[in-house]
Amino acid sequence: MNILISNDDGIHARGLRVLAEALSSLGEVWVVAPDRERSAASHSLTLNRPLRATKVGPTWYTVDGTPTDCIALAVMGMIKRKFDLVASGINLGANMGDDVTYSGTVSAAFEATLLGVPAFAISIAAHRRVDFTAAARVAVLLAELIAKNGLPTNTLLNVNVPNRRPSQIKGIVITQQGRRHYGEIIVRKVDPRGKAYYWIGGKEPSWEPSEESDYAAVTAGFISITPLHLDLTNPAALKELRRWQFPWDAYDEADAHPRSRRRARRNRSSAD
Repeated sequence: MNILISNDDGIHARGLRVLAEALSSLGEVWVVAPDRERSAASHSLTLNRPLRATKVGPTWYTVDGTPTDCIALAVMGMIKRKFDLVASGINLGANMGDDVTYSGTVSAAFEATLLGVPAFAISIAAHRRVDFTAAARVAVLLAELIAKNGLPTNTLLNVNVPNRRPSQIKGIVITQQGRRHYGEIIVRKVDPRGKAYYWIGGKEPSWEPSEESDYAAVTAGFISITPLHLDLTNPAALKELRRWQFPWDAYDEADAHPRSRRRARRNRSSAD
């Protein structure tokens, strides 16, 4: 089994090493990770400059790009292997609810799924005094189950683990993506020269109540596994929007641009 690992916390992150060590029991592990922290990089792909990869171990590489760059390079030819699984993490801090749209950790798994490789992202709901034991165990369990059963088409798994000892974890539940309400997340300050600057952060967001959400599960002491789909289409909105009227047949190119309108007026004047 060939396993590719990445993250958004960077090549030196402890969670990356824990994940690589845990999954090495299942096969050959290759690590391709950003050379620095790239949290909240989302599904960003570097197109405006070349990327450089540096070998830092027999099967370890660091890339001066995003988590998405790392997966794209590794899967599309930088490493001469066909990967059976991609695992992203173990991330410091949960990736739940709307945060999955910002997460570089989740986006690495997203990219792998786009490229046809089964993938999961795994995060632990803490930043300090982190115990990775439970997260490492569920990563191995998931990898074994994915190898046995595969994953649904165009689907990746987003895993969030409470910061608890394995004996304190109440179980594993399949959840839905939660929803967060972001309050005053922009902090404005002034530097010594009197110029304003801004931090994106501020108050902790609140959560919409939902017993089936990832947030509710982790808060209650369960490991949350949320299946995420590549197709972002909203089926309910499809039905609604198809009832709208789009009178394209009545569209007149002469009305599109001022120059066209002036030309149309001149033509009409000449005809008169």
